[in-house]
Amino acid sequence: IVAPDWDENEHAGIVHDSVVAFAVRPGNPKGIHTWEDLTREDVVVVTPNPITSGGAQWNILAAYQAQILAGRTEEEATDYLRRLASRVEVWDRGARDALTTFANGQGDVLIAYENEALFAQDSGVPLEVVVPEATILIENPIAGTLTGDAAAQAQAFVDFVYTPEAQRIYAQHHFRPVLPEVLAEYTFSTPPQLFTVEDLGGW
Repeated sequence: IVAPDWDENEHAGIVHDSVVAFAVRPGNPKGIHTWEDLTREDVVVVTPNPITSGGAQWNILAAYQAQILAGRTEEEATDYLRRLASRVEVWDRGARDALTTFANGQGDVLIAYENEALFAQDSGVPLEVVVPEATILIENPIAGTLTGDAAAQAQAFVDFVYTPEAQRIYAQHHFRPVLPEVLAEYTFSTPPQLFTVEDLGGW
């Protein structure tokens, strides 16, 4: 229902970004900083179910590719995912449900979108956000459809979200702007090993 050239603008159809991050308890009492920390026997992980959650699929990609960047083989990276899964006690249906589970006191670390974790922090959930050194850039796309009764208005909205005004609104809600000049106005962490889905071969 979208045009085949939907992603051929200067931003490849991406309207804003985020990264996979860790939400930890205030003061980070378990000292969680790395992907390896998530597989320790004293750490309980909260993450949604990758069968039902797109956010969880990003989490899995981030965890896997971080192992590859650490020099591990595909088999070792897959084994890491098994070890990580063994530390998860509840597989919530979606990312927001997993955030609620964590906010209610379950688990030591939540694997989440950076923007979701910072939004929760703004909303009063007691947590700290840790961005691991190796993580994935979550690229959020937008496209107008070829069907519908308001194509002109839809395109006007798509055009608007690429303006500095709209990009600043996204930044205020902790999404990373795709306009470099707007991104430069805000402080986002820069992980040393920030990769994209293309590094895994693309979708």
